[in-house]
Amino acid sequence: MTQAKQRFLSFDEYLSYDDGTENLYELFNGELIEVPPESGKNTAIAVFLLLQFAGIVGHLRVRPHGLELEVRGEPKNRYPDLTILQPEHVQQLDQRNTLRLSMAPPLLVVEVVSPGDLQRDRDYIAKRMQYQDREIPEYWIIDPQLETVLVLALVGDRYAEAGTFQGSDVIQSPQFGTLAFTPTQVFAATR
Repeated sequence: MTQAKQRFLSFDEYLSYDDGTENLYELFNGELIEVPPESGKNTAIAVFLLLQFAGIVGHLRVRPHGLELEVRGEPKNRYPDLTILQPEHVQQLDQRNTLRLSMAPPLLVVEVVSPGDLQRDRDYIAKRMQYQDREIPEYWIIDPQLETVLVLALVGDRYAEAGTFQGSDVIQSPQFGTLAFTPTQVFAATR
């Protein structure tokens, strides 16, 4: 017997769903799409950045992959590889690690590009558009294949390239200034 998939008519309805697992899901056209686990390489890069930013803003404001970010469009939610929160988010996320559209946007989201054309397009195009729409001031795309860190800053209602960093370039962040680490150090975290 075939079992019908559960459909959700709203994001609020989805938020009340609990399947009893630790699985992460994106809500796409009313259906749940399970988010696969991150690769070891992507996780190592995110952990390196978590440690760097924890020293800047404090560990409570740096959230790894499990933070859920409500966005407009499809899917209705994303799980950035790393997110830097506003101070008020810490208390707002006590009950559920979900930033709703009604909350202020985070200061920074970071995505580490996974191999494959579909994943590249998702990080460079689809997520960029959703994060821009969400008015997140800064978006980093870390590309292990190219060994680059692309820093995008919201200017008006569009992202503009603040810089593409590689090798021993010192990363410049519009939100956090000159940082004390380089792309070489970021990518060395995977070795």
